[in-house]
Amino acid sequence: MSSVEKWDMFELDLKGPSDGNPFLDVEIGATFALGDRRTEVTGFYDGKGMYRVRFMPDTVGTWTYKTLSNQNVLSGLEGKFECTEAAGDNHGPVRVFDAIHFAYEDGRPYRPVGTTCYVWNHQGDALEGETLKTLKAAPFNKIRMCVFPKHYDFNKNEPQYYPFAGAALTDWDYARFNPEFFAHLESRIRGLMNLGIEADLILFHPYDRWGYSTMSQETDDLYLHYIVARLAAFRNVWWSFANEYDLMKEKTSLDWDRFFKIVWRNDHVQHLRSIHNCRGFYDHGKPWVTHCSVQHHNLDLVGTWINQYAKPVVVDECGYEGNIRHNWGNLTPQEMSNRFWLGFAQGGYVGHGETYLHPEDELWWSKGGKLYGQSPQRIAFLRSVIEDAPATGLRPAGLGNVTVCCSKTGEYYLYYFAERQPAEKSFTLPEERKFRAEIIDTWDMTITPVPGHFSGTFRLELPGKPYVAVRFIEN
Repeated sequence: MSSVEKWDMFELDLKGPSDGNPFLDVEIGATFALGDRRTEVTGFYDGKGMYRVRFMPDTVGTWTYKTLSNQNVLSGLEGKFECTEAAGDNHGPVRVFDAIHFAYEDGRPYRPVGTTCYVWNHQGDALEGETLKTLKAAPFNKIRMCVFPKHYDFNKNEPQYYPFAGAALTDWDYARFNPEFFAHLESRIRGLMNLGIEADLILFHPYDRWGYSTMSQETDDLYLHYIVARLAAFRNVWWSFANEYDLMKEKTSLDWDRFFKIVWRNDHVQHLRSIHNCRGFYDHGKPWVTHCSVQHHNLDLVGTWINQYAKPVVVDECGYEGNIRHNWGNLTPQEMSNRFWLGFAQGGYVGHGETYLHPEDELWWSKGGKLYGQSPQRIAFLRSVIEDAPATGLRPAGLGNVTVCCSKTGEYYLYYFAERQPAEKSFTLPEERKFRAEIIDTWDMTITPVPGHFSGTFRLELPGKPYVAVRFIEN
């Protein structure tokens, strides 16, 4: 009997008919059972007469399965496998925790410290390998990446693979997928999983010359069913329904609602689901949205969004450290780091990006490769600060746009002063408890303890320079 770790992938491989169009004509799936539990999973056609059903078990024990199909040769096949305890760095998929935070399914806290690298997976083995090497040494544990190739400034090369059969750029056969394309995508998702990085997959985007942004409703739905069947059993997948959904004028709000529902109903793992904006927000309050994925330059609003939606807020795009002509892509490293601190110090999360000009147009934000900026090491420092905070997470404590603060009331308080440079500041902490204080220089990446213990209302001397934070930890 075969075995698989909890939260790993069990794959059932079956030979079947290859005549006609199996992508449309053949239905394949299986029912997985453990005790009284039953989970139905849809499979997919992988070309050359091969059908696959993928399942991610979440409970230790002996699972049984029975296939379902409209083809006799594929229907009624039975078997079993043993699900063993997870080991090593396998903590399961990421879930929403305590309304506004995240944790792995085994309960370990997860603080998303992401980056955007839109089409690194469409650049060929050499550059894609270099991207993975860079990520191995970087502080990021989530990456935003597109399923479809992208056409935009600094990114006009053809991809190695296309998602559909047919003649490139002229005559796609939208009723037939290209298994090579999806197998390559899967290899990159596995590579990220091996590094402990979540793959935040962007399912649609407007930057297109191949026709993928203007497919018919029938093709959109077929694509979503197919990609969920292929990828739902990867524990490190997140579903991002669009990059800048509001620029895709051919899609209506009803289309986006339908897309969410298709994935929601067919994903047996129930991975995280979000949608990213350019200007106007999608309604993040809808029940199929698990967290807010935001593009906005004003990080002072993070606490407002948390209070409005009562869901995790991830500012996946706040601008990019770089020197290109676009205003969103020429932030200084100081400002990139500052925006991270502004978001995290309100109980939210922020994503990184980098757009330094390169002679081969290998900008991290688009194609990956190497990182050249000064913000990643500061983001690594911030990550260490946040991961040292209480495991249950911090909540916004307000204070407006001069000082921001997040806390676990009565135990931990983190204040951040951004560009302000006070030489002293008044604080009020619970009278009945004693706290130790530390001054954090977010740019120089130092933590300096302040002598003494603090409670009630008091004044504290500060360095009088920008990008300083103060944290108070109960003794």
